Amino acid sequence: MLGLGGLYGWKAYNQSQIDSAEAASDAYTQLISTAGQENSDVLAKSDAFLSEYKDSSYSVLAAFVSAREAVDTKDYSAAKEKLEWIVTNAPKAELKAIATTRIARIELAEGNFDAALAKLNATLPEAFKAQVEELKGDIYLAKDDKDNARLAYQAALDAAGETQNQLLQVKLDNLAVAQTL
Repeated sequence: MLGLGGLYGWKAYNQSQIDSAEAASDAYTQLISTAGQENSDVLAKSDAFLSEYKDSSYSVLAAFVSAREAVDTKDYSAAKEKLEWIVTNAPKAELKAIATTRIARIELAEGNFDAALAKLNATLPEAFKAQVEELKGDIYLAKDDKDNARLAYQAALDAAGETQNQLLQVKLDNLAVAQTL
């Protein structure tokens, strides 16, 4: 009898997990369908989603959608808030790194160069080294610090290895020091 009760309890628990995952999926689909539409309330829907489905695998994706929408409407404060939420709550280091670099890009766009560099000084996965160094170069260039920009772009090229991109090479070439013969 006790075993039967335990089995019933286990099945009920599993079904509630499935129901919760399906509800989160439906809510995420609704959130995505409103993103990018004029006069949409994606930020409000995202807040509601994050409060109701915080532990869902969709929560980080919903926060990214919300951050993108906030950037598109130039609400940089809301975008940074969502991205910081991702840095705090994302289960994977790669998702945290993406959010961190996006925060740094927003800080750069707002002219907060030191804050942008501070964000990039966080420990990020090695796979992001080229991207981080290139972004540091962009920040240094915006600060008119051409020497550090050149060093960062070179570090980005070195980190990229065989996957070097031509735009990065152009950025570095534009900072080349004239040589005298």
